[in-house]
Amino acid sequence: MATVIAVSSFVARGTVGLRAIMPALDRLGHETIACPTILLSNHLGHARAAGGAVAPETLAAMIDVLDGNGWLAKADAVLTGYLPSPDHVRLVESLVTRVRAQRTDALIVCDAVLGDHPDGFYVPEGVAEAVRDRLAPLATHMKVNLFELEFLSGRPVETFDEIVDAARSLPPPVALTSSVPIGTDRLANVVTMPGHTAQCTVALRSDVPHGTGDLLTASFLGHLLYGEDPSTSVGFAAGAVDSVIALSRGNDELQLSGATAWHEAPPLQMSRIDR
Repeated sequence: MATVIAVSSFVARGTVGLRAIMPALDRLGHETIACPTILLSNHLGHARAAGGAVAPETLAAMIDVLDGNGWLAKADAVLTGYLPSPDHVRLVESLVTRVRAQRTDALIVCDAVLGDHPDGFYVPEGVAEAVRDRLAPLATHMKVNLFELEFLSGRPVETFDEIVDAARSLPPPVALTSSVPIGTDRLANVVTMPGHTAQCTVALRSDVPHGTGDLLTASFLGHLLYGEDPSTSVGFAAGAVDSVIALSRGNDELQLSGATAWHEAPPLQMSRIDR
């Protein structure tokens, strides 16, 4: 079992942010130390929502106590997700620095959570710039969609080669780009690593509940923590997410509870590309 400090959003009802991250890591046998950056009734895709950001000072006090109790020193990884302000980004930068000072081998996985096509940013642009300038350089692994990849790299990402080149220009040595359109009816997850690239594809489905990106990133990290290489970890994570999407058909949230062993779904086949 590994210990992960996860910093992201928390909803009272639903399966996004920490409410997707925690079940994924728990199913894989890992402990999550959850640090919420914003508290919401539900995700903003619903008709109404209420809540607000957790004050950075409150999070800082929580982190100080976690450190004082010796728990930062036991962290095997830090997973960063939704961050509502530049102050939250700076706080997470400090957290990562403190963890790495005590655990030089800790994995730092940054899920960008900045925006998406076609609507653009869903965080203030100052947050996006802070993630690019402060968090990305500290990360060992990064997860992005095409919108985030284009912003963070400052490069066009219209062709597969451009996607690979843009991902390789990011500071982390491993980058996972999700939801890459393949033709008209499939999506690819593309992972770039030193020396080569690999991808798997899934069917494009409509009306998929929110939270699949959070679930993919947490599952990816969960397998990395068992020593799996990035390509294998993506295959397992994508298989689990595809299983959850199938189970969630007709629901407005991902179906992560219950006895179904979605975390044990067969991995999707990864295709290696030597570039």
